[in-house]
Formats: sequence, structure tokens, C-alpha cells
Amino acid sequence: MKFLLTSAGVNNKSIHDALVDMLGKPIADSNALCIPTAMYGHPWVGPGVKTWQFISGNSDNPMVDLGWKSVGVLELTALPSIDEDRWVPLVRETDVLLVAGGDALYLCHWMRESGMTDLLPSLHAVYVGMSAGSMVMAPNIGEYFVGWTPHNGGDETLGLVDFAMFPHLGMLPYNTMAAAEKWAAGMQVPAYAIDDQTAIKVIDGEVEVVSEGNWKLFSL
Repeated sequence: MKFLLTSAGVNNKSIHDALVDMLGKPIADSNALCIPTAMYGHPWVGPGVKTWQFISGNSDNPMVDLGWKSVGVLELTALPSIDEDRWVPLVRETDVLLVAGGDALYLCHWMRESGMTDLLPSLHAVYVGMSAGSMVMAPNIGEYFVGWTPHNGGDETLGLVDFAMFPHLGMLPYNTMAAAEKWAAGMQVPAYAIDDQTAIKVIDGEVEVVSEGNWKLFSL
């Protein structure tokens, strides 16, 4: 699977061009599924108005409103209660998954509970994450970002990429470079701090930073 892991969506030409290149065809010819699940776990973004804004393409973070051929909604919390043959073929046929931000551990929990985690490695779709939707792909997120807590505790996430992410660098009062350096010091994998004009592109394990802003790699 191909990953485009963003801090704040597809919000500049460089990230947009990277997405089109990964799709291998125009956005207008591509079908998308948006996943709002992470939003429900975070007190700042859901449930309510901001979840609707994301799904409807009325948010400040360009993802759903890029001009897709079609956009559907895939709510992970609903999937365990319906037969797999009602949603797995839909996911296998889609060109791109647009995964909202919110709480990364909440999203991780429902990725696993829904069966999406097992499905992801076999998909040909492009996975486009935003904030927590990107962070969930790391092996863990670090104590700094723990909000919603799983029953077994910890900060472990899916581990489908071998690095961690600190999003919104310099964009929020507490997401400073000093905070990122302290966070990275406690991580056991390479870690990227990225601002809202930056994304990380991963294809077959090869990592490339796509940026019109600021970022820093903290190596081990």
C-alpha cells in the first residue's frame, strides 16, 4: 500500500502533485472513501459539527473536497456489526482512503476491531492520513500524544511504517520544536516533526518528505 501521511491535509501544490503521482491518474477519475472515526475520540473535533465538515468537504483541511469522482463514508465503528461482504469489496475497489485526524489511539483501536488493520497491507489504494490519521501508522505515538486510552494502556499503534510523527509543528502553541525534541528523545524509532505544509510519502518502504514548509528528522 502507498501512504501519504500529512499533518493537515492536501493543502499545497507539492502534496497535491505527490498524491496525483501516487494515484497514477487524475483525482477526477478516482474514487475515495473518507474515514472520520478518529474524530469521535478527540474532544476538540467530534462528534458534531467538525465531523460533518470533514465528511462534507467543508473543513479547513483539503481532503474530501479535492474533486474526486466519488466520495463515500467508511465508519470503522460500524464495521464489526455488519458482514464483511458488505464493506470489504468496497474498500478493495476504492482508489484512496482519506483518514481524518483526531485521536490516534482511538483510531488504532477501531482499525483493529473493524478488521481494517488486517486488510490494509493487501490494498492497492493510496492511504492519505491527516494528523492522527497519519500518526496511527507508526509503531507508537509517544506519551505526549496519549489522550483516549485503550483498555490495555500503552501508546502502541499499527506499525505499518517504521517511523513516528509529530504533526502541526509550530502551528499550535504546544507543538513547538522544543516539545518535538523532547518527544523524539523518548521514541525508539526515527521520528519526524512536520508542519502543516509537509507530508511524508511512503511507497514500498521508501520514505520521501514532501514539503513547502518546515520539518525535522530525529534519527536514532
